Amino acid sequence: MTRHTRNAVLMSLVLSLAVLGAQATEPTPTFNVDPVHSSVAFKVRHLVSKVSGSFREFSGTIAGDPKAPAGASIAFTIKADSIDTQNVDRDKHLQSPDFFDAVKFPQITFKSAKITPRGGDKYDATGIFTMHGISKEIVVPVTFGGLAKDPWGNERAGFSIALTLNRKDYGINFNKVLDAGGMMLGDDVEISIELEAIKKGPEKK
Repeated sequence: MTRHTRNAVLMSLVLSLAVLGAQATEPTPTFNVDPVHSSVAFKVRHLVSKVSGSFREFSGTIAGDPKAPAGASIAFTIKADSIDTQNVDRDKHLQSPDFFDAVKFPQITFKSAKITPRGGDKYDATGIFTMHGISKEIVVPVTFGGLAKDPWGNERAGFSIALTLNRKDYGINFNKVLDAGGMMLGDDVEISIELEAIKKGPEKK
């Protein structure tokens, strides 16, 4: 091998290592949930109809490339005392020890452990869900809504979630027996979440 050839090989190796180093240090994209353009809603049966409600305060992050969600991770937190059913007295009751016991258990959380593609834009996020002080592994079905840039140049990602949880699985057991038989409240809670998240920009030095 001539000196010129050796120098060329060394230069090629240096360039390759530089490229690999740059790829290795490239930060993982992180998207923060935009609460202004997101919602957390629920429905539960009351007698012969369903009562709707929502949570006003929540936050979350999605770390990873939204174009390849299988490699991403999700962390989401809801403030239990931010429940809103458009009725002050009912909201106070829901915050009480009969239901969420929001003073003792102020947060409802989910943290993913793995995300599995189900085909197309649908994924299953398996992770630990904690509510009312009880943690369980659940599978959350997620639909990826795509990517878009807003008028200010921010990259946004959208996600939709719909699932049903049994409140008694988390120790929320309050109910009343009706005179004609049956219970006043249903056990299953239908949850609907719409998330719009903004990509975090590079740290300013």
